[in-house]
This record gives sequence, structure tokens and C-alpha cells, in this order.
Amino acid sequence: MDKKRFCFSIAFLVLTVFSQAQSLFVETESFLNKGGWSLDQQFMDLMGSPYLLAHGLGIPVEDATTTVNFPKKGKYYIWVKTRNWASLWINKAPGQFQVLIDDKPIGETFGLYPSEWSWVDGGIVEISSKKCKLSLHDLTGFDGRCDAIYFTQDVNFIPPSGKTEMTVWRKRMLGIPAQAENAGNFDFVVVGGGMAGICAAISAARLGVKVALIQDRPVLGGNNSSEVRVHLGGRIKLEPYPNLGNLVNEIGPRQGGNAQPYEYYEDDKKLFYVQAEENITLFLNFRVNKVVTEKGNIKEVIAVNTETGQELSFAAPLFADCTGDGTIGYLADAEFMMGRESRGLYKEETAPEEADKMTMGASVQWFAEEKDAPMLFPDIDWGLPWDEERAEAIKRGDWNWETGMNLNQINDFERVRDYGLLVVFSNWSYLKNHSTQKDEFSKSQMKWVAYVAGKRESRRLVGDYILKEQDLTEHIVYPDGTVPTSWTIDLHYPDPKNSELFPNKEFKSIAKHIAIYPYPIPFRCLYSKNVGNLMMAGRNISVTHVALGTVRVMRTTGMMGEVIGMAASICKDEKTNPRGVYQNHFDKLIELMKKGTGNPDLENIQKYNEGNTK
Repeated sequence: MDKKRFCFSIAFLVLTVFSQAQSLFVETESFLNKGGWSLDQQFMDLMGSPYLLAHGLGIPVEDATTTVNFPKKGKYYIWVKTRNWASLWINKAPGQFQVLIDDKPIGETFGLYPSEWSWVDGGIVEISSKKCKLSLHDLTGFDGRCDAIYFTQDVNFIPPSGKTEMTVWRKRMLGIPAQAENAGNFDFVVVGGGMAGICAAISAARLGVKVALIQDRPVLGGNNSSEVRVHLGGRIKLEPYPNLGNLVNEIGPRQGGNAQPYEYYEDDKKLFYVQAEENITLFLNFRVNKVVTEKGNIKEVIAVNTETGQELSFAAPLFADCTGDGTIGYLADAEFMMGRESRGLYKEETAPEEADKMTMGASVQWFAEEKDAPMLFPDIDWGLPWDEERAEAIKRGDWNWETGMNLNQINDFERVRDYGLLVVFSNWSYLKNHSTQKDEFSKSQMKWVAYVAGKRESRRLVGDYILKEQDLTEHIVYPDGTVPTSWTIDLHYPDPKNSELFPNKEFKSIAKHIAIYPYPIPFRCLYSKNVGNLMMAGRNISVTHVALGTVRVMRTTGMMGEVIGMAASICKDEKTNPRGVYQNHFDKLIELMKKGTGNPDLENIQKYNEGNTK
């Protein structure tokens, strides 16, 4: 296997279009030419699979195409797995598409229904040639979506829709082996390729640890990638360990700003530094969806390729959950928290009187650009009830375009993201076609809208210590302090004016800040309390909801990754686990934190969006 990057074979890709007697099953994510359709894996843990999304910003995207081989000629009944994403709010269908066989539509239009993922009867088609071109043809450019297409000659068979049944059936139809292939030999498996995961992998690799870095998207960077476009925040190079953050400085973008052109986020730079490490094997487009534990430790994780369905097994003595959602910990039965703790539980002044399920939300950011001539945008008859008071007369949606605070940021996340899209598109349509200010928007064209939503909060894994508000505000420093968190305690709430205009359908937020002195996060917050060989870095570390407000910005999470990478090297050298590092070898971690693992001689380019401290 190539040390730098795992590349799946075309032979395995072809297996994802698998035919058996009287039927043909096609996963759309396996289409060899995806055209203008985008691969969306964000919700596959809920509905069982990635899917293709026609994210065209109101302009129909280029067809996705592939070649299929039917088992024989004749009449086939067609089933298409899809949904009408907007039907939760409106009785309209913005995301419509067709299925073409040899460039001819089969007759049905899809995306009209149902409201949840299910198989839709596509009618009957006569196949006159066993080898055919199969296409997805977008009709609207407004996020039509298709998971799979099934052809059968059995008039009585309906494909299963339940996630469990569908998973078993899907693997059988695709010929996926029951036993996942061994991905290789590793000392440390890092799951999640955002700033935290990248820094964990590089830091460990530079200290002699053999690392697998698993990322479920085709690019690295997470919220700081060109797919989400959130700039880095917080300060680096602070006491007590001023060399922490040199690694963030080494790999981080030079430019700041949210919702900016893609080059601001320097995806290639992050990839370059990961691939430069001989001790890292990078697995892009792989999502971990199963964890095997033994005697309170993770034995292996199973990851599925989001295009081919191929499964790989990763066994190692040590794992890091840098997924943001605490996915690895959750699958390993690690203790976790979600929502807001009550004021009485940890005596936090900012916490609510009663515990609830509210979290900070997710942002679907966007921006428009100016053209030399008037630019049209569809006058859509779906969306929110816009008028002059409600409309947002702006050309860029920043962090405060935030949805889903009162929904579950994992189980309801497709709904959260989709509502963000509904708001962006319908507001823009109003501005372009009906607003009294429409002349000001005449030459403006929607340039970019995120379909990978930027999430702030979901699960937080419980460690040997839970960081709380008064630790930060009273500056109670513990002997195992590590990464300096420097951002304010920055908590988001629904914007009261937006709530008044759109009751229970808010899409904007406000931020409330509590200033702190830079504070060293205890190492005990960076490993699991009850899963012995699991560390974590990112927004899923062991903190209360209130304390999350400061630790969640990405320069801080990158430094968390740098520290757990150091801890991984100590675990390897001393044949211990993370708790053992804290109990018996913390002096070694102190020495590594003093040195850092980044290049100390580079100019500090991380001077933007540093935030305010006392």
C-alpha cells in the first residue's frame, strides 16, 4: 500500500455497480463521471449511504453519468431512492431531476416526494441493449438528491428502506466482503481531518509514530476548508508553552475571513504538509461507521469508502477522535454530554437554570460577486414569507447565519443544513426579483453557498476532568495544563429580532462574550474517562457547554491536536495509555510542549481573528 495516500482501485469501483439475475443495483456515489453533482456524505450514518446532490445555486448542473451492464435485455421496473428535501416546510419541490437511459428520460420526474428518504416507483423501462449509459439529469439547480437506483424484473419486489435492512441488502448487492480489508499497521489512528486531526497526525508522525489519518471528505481542513470556509480563530505562541502553535502557523492559511473565495483556505497547503510526512498514511473519502472494543479499549475501527463502499479495518494501540461529533467515542460507548447543563450541576453562572437540549447551531455561509451586466436568479415560489421587513438585504452570509439550535445537531442535521439552504436561496430570490432595492442587486450573482454546513457543537466526550466556566473566569490553573485557550467564552443564541420575525424558524444568531485570560486546558480533558486508549481534540473534548464557548476555535483545536500527537509518542515509547501519560509521564509531555513540533523559525502569519482577552 502507498505510504502517502491510499488509492482505491478502479476494479473495486466497478464492483459498486453489481448485477445479479434479473436485477441491477447502482449507487449514485459510484458514478464514474459525477458531472456537476456533488458527493454528500454528511448524513450517511443516519440514512445509510452517501448520495449525489445537484448543488447548482439555481442553475441546473451537468449530468452525472456512468455505464451499466444489465444481466439481460427486457422489461425492468425502476426504483429510485430520493426525497423532497423542502417538504418539511413547504408544499413545493425545488430539487427535481430525471433518470436517463442512453440520454432518454425514463418518464418520471423525481424529487417531488417523499419528505423522508425512501424508494420511489420510477415505472417501467424496456432495455434493448445490455450495456447502457445511465445519467442523473438535474432540472432546477436547487439541491435535488439521489442515493441509488434499482432495476428489477420482479414485479413484486420493493427494495428495503429501513437503515438496518438496507445496509445488509446493500452490502449483498454490491458484493462487499463480510470481513473488512486490513488497512495496514499503525501506532496511532486519527479520525477526522480538520485542523485538530491534521495537527495530531503531523505532530505524532514527527515524533516517530506511524499514523493513519482518516477523513470523510476529499479535502482536508474541516471547517477551515474551502468546503465550509470558516477562518481560524484564537491565539498561538502563548505561555506557558509558547512553541505550541508553531504547527498551526506552519499549515494554516495566511488570509482570514469567513465565506471568502476558495483560495483563502489553502486546502493544498494542508494536504502538502500531511503528505510530506513519511509516517502518515492518508485515507481521504473514508468514513468510520463502526468501532470494535475489547475490555474497555478500542480494538479497531471500520471505515467505508464514500464512493465505492469498500470497507477497511484499522487496528492500533491508540486512537484519536477529531471528528467534532465525538463519533468514535460514541460508537465505542464513551461517556458523553450534549446540550446545556443546568446551573446547579457545575455551579456555572452562565448556564441555564434547567438543563436542556439546546446547542450552538450550524452555519450555511454564502456570498455573491459583482458582474458587469445584470444577472438573473429564478423567481422561486418556495421558501420563507419574505417582505421588506423580513428580507436580509446583504451580499454575504457570515457566521451569524446559523440554524438548528433547538434541533439535534446529529440526528436532525440534514434538516438543519437544508433549512439553511432554503433560507439562503429564497431570500436571494426575493432580493433579486421583488425587493424595493432590487436595482442594487441587479448585477450581483450568487457565487458560492456551502452545502457542507459548519457545525459548532454536538457531543462532548467526558474525560478525567470536565472544564467548566469558573475554571476559566477565576483562572484556576491545574498542574496538567496544556493548550492555551484564548478566545472569549463565546456562546451563540437565536437572534431575538429574527425569532420575532420567524417564530421557531430562526436562521440568525447573536453571540455573547465573556472575556478570559489565556487559560491552559488540562490534559485530562483530552482523553476519554472510560475508553482507555482514546484521546480527543477539537470541539468534542471534555468541557461543559459554557466552557466550549472558548475552546472551540480552530487555532486552539489545532494546538490540542499537536499535544495529543505528542502524547501518542509517549504512549508508544512508554507502552502506556493517555491516563498513564498524565499519571506517570507528564514530565515528558511538558518537555515536548516546550519544544513544540512545528517550525519555530517561520514568520507568524496567524495574526488575524485572534479575539480579545483580558
